[in-house]
Amino acid sequence: MKGFILGEKSEQSQIFDETGERYPVTFIKTTSCYLVSCKWPEQHGYSAVQLGFGRIKNIKKSVKGQLTKAGIKTPLRFLREIRLDSIKPIDDKGKKGLLIGETKLFIGDEIKPAVLFKNNDSVSVTGTSKGKGFQGVVKRHGFAGGPRTHGQSDRERAPGSIGQTTTPGRVLKGKRMAGRMGGERVTVKGLKIVEVKDDGFLVKGLVPGAKGSLLEIRN
Repeated sequence: MKGFILGEKSEQSQIFDETGERYPVTFIKTTSCYLVSCKWPEQHGYSAVQLGFGRIKNIKKSVKGQLTKAGIKTPLRFLREIRLDSIKPIDDKGKKGLLIGETKLFIGDEIKPAVLFKNNDSVSVTGTSKGKGFQGVVKRHGFAGGPRTHGQSDRERAPGSIGQTTTPGRVLKGKRMAGRMGGERVTVKGLKIVEVKDDGFLVKGLVPGAKGSLLEIRN
């Protein structure tokens, strides 16, 4: 079954398995996530679902119009589109939606994690990594730095040579140097679901982003 849902990074902890081995876990809170709309190949040229997540007090009029059209009264903070290989459209008494396996999802319905996910499922989690600001090459790229002795008192965390001589006479594009670190879209694959709850699920391992940040989960 293809599963997809939006959530937020709630808390990190650790648990023990049957053999006494300890491993880290992350709880991903998925309430409240709604199916806002669907994209069909015949109409839009590709298959996708648009999901809404997170309660907020004030929203833009354009977003409010989308939610009203979907029949969602809850003001949602985030709208995200997740592409799918193919989806089967369904129409039940004027209500449009899609069929995933034997599960029917209609536009405007709240998506529960237990409907699309189960224990031991392997999922991919996408989020925005923590921003580290401007960092040097040792922290950003894992450089070793220069020698600590022989008069090199100011080269401990320097990058060293960054180019050649007359040919090519410039620094090549993509050279690993100091700069902004973090704040990028990161996907962690192959995380196992330990436990599915009503308001989210527990995954084995760590996920990108700060606490409370938006996550996209799919399997």
